[in-house]
Amino acid sequence: MNKCTERLFNGLVKENPTFVLMLGMCPTLAVTTSAVNGIGMGLSTTAVLVMSNMLISMLRKIIPDSVRMPAFIVVVASFVTIVDFLLEGFVPSLYESLGLYIPLIVVNCIILGRAESYASKNPVLPSVFDGIGMGLGFTVGLTCIGIVREILGAGQIFGVQIMPDAYTPITIFILAPGAFLVLACLVALQNKVKANLAKKGQKAPAAAECGEGCASCASREICGGHMFNMDADPDKKISGEAKNNKKEQEGA
Repeated sequence: MNKCTERLFNGLVKENPTFVLMLGMCPTLAVTTSAVNGIGMGLSTTAVLVMSNMLISMLRKIIPDSVRMPAFIVVVASFVTIVDFLLEGFVPSLYESLGLYIPLIVVNCIILGRAESYASKNPVLPSVFDGIGMGLGFTVGLTCIGIVREILGAGQIFGVQIMPDAYTPITIFILAPGAFLVLACLVALQNKVKANLAKKGQKAPAAAECGEGCASCASREICGGHMFNMDADPDKKISGEAKNNKKEQEGA
């Protein structure tokens, strides 16, 4: 995996800003009443992330350390202003839905955090992919929350009615408490999936590494008591306990 691909994977999965790092919670909880709002906020943040990471990486050897953070804020604020004007001019309905949260991207901890921890210390291309990865991870997180809240709270998805007429929307999911409930459930689901994948990825230790049999093995829950190493030579295809007994007999 090259460095650019690693930065994409890092932002989408390993260090997802919404579900892993828990950053940018203000827009995450406030604007995700619908999937469209989630995508709009996520893509706006992604655009600012990519452009600010690129410029900060280009200027990383020029910006003095003493004014590092003010310089980062000026750069981010400039790109946020551009995005704000573009949304107001071309997508006025989305602009009205997101409201104040577009200008507040300036102080979004995801953007300032990536500028400080990565873009200011790395070349331009990896910094751009870091911004893309983090931005897309943030977009995916907001969209997932928006989809769940919109389906449960309005019976719709992307504004299209999908629930039957008899369905009674659960209004709490489009209110503030619903955002916390949906976020908590999605984080719990992600942690459960990660735990299952990690458990499947564990391997039983070889018998030669155990040496004392199942009774004294700290990893007996992983191997299930089958202390055999089928890849080893025939002398090693016996349990650790039997192997010790064989050595004692040979010594006698």
